[in-house]
Amino acid sequence: MLTGLYVPANRPDRFAKAVAAGPDLVVFDLEDAVPVDAKVSAREWAVAWVAAHHDPVPLGHASDAERTGPRLELRVNSPDTPWLADDLAAVAAVPEIRLRLPKVESAADVLRVLEQVPSARITALIESPLGLERAFAIATADPRVVAIGLGEADLRSSLGVDGPEGLAWARGRLVSASRAAGLGAPMMSVHPRVDDPDGLRRTSIEGRSLGFVGRMAIHPRQLPTILESFTPTAIQLAEATDLLAAVEKAGVSAGGVIVLPDGRMADPAMIGRAQEITTLATDIERSRRGGRG
Repeated sequence: MLTGLYVPANRPDRFAKAVAAGPDLVVFDLEDAVPVDAKVSAREWAVAWVAAHHDPVPLGHASDAERTGPRLELRVNSPDTPWLADDLAAVAAVPEIRLRLPKVESAADVLRVLEQVPSARITALIESPLGLERAFAIATADPRVVAIGLGEADLRSSLGVDGPEGLAWARGRLVSASRAAGLGAPMMSVHPRVDDPDGLRRTSIEGRSLGFVGRMAIHPRQLPTILESFTPTAIQLAEATDLLAAVEKAGVSAGGVIVLPDGRMADPAMIGRAQEITTLATDIERSRRGGRG
């Protein structure tokens, strides 16, 4: 998934609009976006909407290329709040629901949620130094963990850092943990300023250089910039396409090292990266044709 969009769960008037905006993922936010006195009604609205519209995807079934609409996910309240138990009780009957669990600090946090909602698919948000140190353990806590991500506002405060430089190591650590766990490249956290497209573009490109693919958004107008920022450059795509064509012509796609006409050496690692680049370009083009982003 390349683009994700948060929608406040206490704004049911925005649910269909968020889906129509065309992201690959819509996250109904029961946590930070919802005032305390609106938690109950927000839960009722969001769970009912997701239950009526979500498309269960069995584990191991990669169907994103076949989808005509976004994945739906609920960001529940954090484990240290009194609202999580009611959130989980409300979603327990929804098959294979995707839950975004905030402030995860251990594999045990994930497993406690899965005990209550066994069919859930979990995106674990890491928002503290302790959670960051345990990122790989969290990512591998259970096969039902399908993604990990950073909660950068909380993490920045906990680390006492300002600006992207202070988060560079944390972002790299998350990418490594996600890849090592077999979850692929993670999505970036949101850019909190809707009126700052240049900052969104700059930080997205920085994230792309660290290994992220795609990003969450807080407003539909951010989605085109996110897609643009994570699109491989024309040079990257041309080089990847030429390399794969040369590999196919040489008949060594299963392994080995070849020398391209320009003298470059191509080994399996380079071939794998070229395949990722061409696949990413195809996914982005599919999103654009389908009206997503």
